[in-house]
Amino acid sequence: MAELTLVRMRNTSLLVIAGSMLAFALGAPAADVLIKTRNATLSATVVQPKQLSKLPFPTILIFDIYTRPAELLAQAQEFADRGYVGVVADVRGKRLSPDAVVPYEHDAEDTWAVIDWISKQSWSNGRVGMIGGSYSGFTAWAATKRKHPALKAIAVSAAAIPGQGLPMYNNVFLNANYGWAFYVTNNKLLDDTVYADRDRWQRQMRGWFASGRPYREFDAVDGTPNPWLQRWLRHPAFDRYWQRMVPYNGDFAHISIPVLTITGYYDDAQISALQYLKEHYKYRLRPEHYLVIGPYDHVGTHARNKPEVLRDYPIDAAARIDSQELKLAFMDYVLRGRHKPELLTDRINYEVMGANEWHHAARLSDMHGKPQRLYFTNEKGGRTYALKNAPPANNSFVMQEVDLADRNKLHNFHSYPSPIVQGPLQYVTEAVFESQPYEPATTVSGAFKGELTVSINKRDFDVGVTVFEAMDDGKLFHLGYSLNRASFVRNPAKRQLLTPGKIVRIPFETTLVSRRMNPKSRLFVLIDANKNPFAQVNYGTGKDVSDESVQDAGEPLKIRILAGSYVDVPLE
Repeated sequence: MAELTLVRMRNTSLLVIAGSMLAFALGAPAADVLIKTRNATLSATVVQPKQLSKLPFPTILIFDIYTRPAELLAQAQEFADRGYVGVVADVRGKRLSPDAVVPYEHDAEDTWAVIDWISKQSWSNGRVGMIGGSYSGFTAWAATKRKHPALKAIAVSAAAIPGQGLPMYNNVFLNANYGWAFYVTNNKLLDDTVYADRDRWQRQMRGWFASGRPYREFDAVDGTPNPWLQRWLRHPAFDRYWQRMVPYNGDFAHISIPVLTITGYYDDAQISALQYLKEHYKYRLRPEHYLVIGPYDHVGTHARNKPEVLRDYPIDAAARIDSQELKLAFMDYVLRGRHKPELLTDRINYEVMGANEWHHAARLSDMHGKPQRLYFTNEKGGRTYALKNAPPANNSFVMQEVDLADRNKLHNFHSYPSPIVQGPLQYVTEAVFESQPYEPATTVSGAFKGELTVSINKRDFDVGVTVFEAMDDGKLFHLGYSLNRASFVRNPAKRQLLTPGKIVRIPFETTLVSRRMNPKSRLFVLIDANKNPFAQVNYGTGKDVSDESVQDAGEPLKIRILAGSYVDVPLE
């Protein structure tokens, strides 16, 4: 059972004794508290509404690792101004907590303890909603793993899943967040100086890639040990270490509360945000789970004010919604019985880029009609192969070769969507497949799904698939991408190595998108093995990829993309 210790009061000169409820009874506008759990001490900021005569109140909770005291107070105050008790709690070890900082590992149990404490306070009416984005979106989901009865709703944006979207993406460890562990664990607040040194992290990525050293020595290139990286590298599968942090499989069957998920077509956490939604719909019968998705990146997904231009793409006016207000209106709907936000017309709500309008569907699969299946062929015209409606001859194939020892040539270079709108492809290493023009304006809504029938000369590889709209003026519009480790593509929790020379089918699914393509646009689909400074290099020996080095490269990787490989285009 959680206990309360008041450790500091704001805007009051009261002498507060540990464990006393006096300050709350006298209406102190804000308080810092320590919440003692079974095996830790957590800190939190609490702000009550001014109308204390209307006690008790519902509570909005944020549980976060990004400890900026002034912002914590401002967030809690915003909730109080709306008639809620605002509580912003810190991850174990942060701010006033005397414990060691521990990302991810204890948040499921610690959120439960905070909610339990809230439910026992005199100012609480026993109804708690959690709001969050990115890390605090993850903690809101973590709180549902063993759901406290007082938790009535969550509203999250870009919610992360540790072990899926980061620090590894479909079992491939990424470098983009490498400095993050130092940022959040170096002190009780945030180490902005270290994290802001982008040149250092860029040098480290380039230095490691050029050296060909094993990924397990990534921190040695920088010269600063990173114990969190080493801890995570011990879990290359989505094993029990990761599974116990969030709802997993059957856990979703018990999540009966309303949920709002906000993500973006260009949100790095889209893979995680949609995984929560898909699993909730898979295991729970008719969950009240709403999705709002539009042309946003990771930061824009949470933003009140969306930028007018994102990575060279002018965002439609209809898409520039206030994400924070939408979350709060959702809390009003669940916790106060007010009208549901108008944007939530159906369960799946998505902005169609280029059409400047929102569309609505009951399920993800209803975003489009029957997909158009296009087959990868070896019919070549110029630099591209043809995508056709009919499968090619059974003995046809396209050969893609990657020298894993070559540190001058980068592969899967065009996968990341920055910029969104760009000129013709330069520095092409990928096998590029091209469709016929779509003569009228055509809308694609959903993920590009497909299957690659391949054989390779090694035991594993990391495959990237990227889709562009090739517009009639020569520019390219980034529509989606996927990155998968072939040995984990069937089951992220269990590695299944390939047999050299044996034919295998590798399913893929790109990020979700909705776009009204310009008349006469074509589709470009790029296929390549992943080899660049931004992620692990999989040399295909079958060893733990973190232990492989350039000495394991051997002969070039040869990928035969065989007849029967296809992509399904989600035409609306």
